[in-house]
Amino acid sequence: MAQKVVTVYTDDLTGTESDEVSTHRFSLNGVQYEIDLTPESYDKLDEALRPFIEKGRKTGRVKGTGSTRRAPADGPSAEEVRAWARKNGYEVNDRGRVPREIHTAFEAAH
Repeated sequence: MAQKVVTVYTDDLTGTESDEVSTHRFSLNGVQYEIDLTPESYDKLDEALRPFIEKGRKTGRVKGTGSTRRAPADGPSAEEVRAWARKNGYEVNDRGRVPREIHTAFEAAH
């Protein structure tokens, strides 16, 4: 017996079936939402939110929606830790996250 699975993509706003439906995420008042929309429905969402987006302040990305840079924490900068690590025989990359073991060694030395 053969089995055929058919996936039907539906616009959550209009109920319209379409191959052009894609998922969009947004957040309001700390609640994250996800909605599947055709390009036409997405344009309506964008048009409705655009005035608020243009006047609002960016605070970073919602967790799980991509990378974001964190505000600097109190303590040494990554550059300071890298310089200390090199002077003390550790191998450390010029970019990216400084390994926890190097941070721990830096903190123990200071």
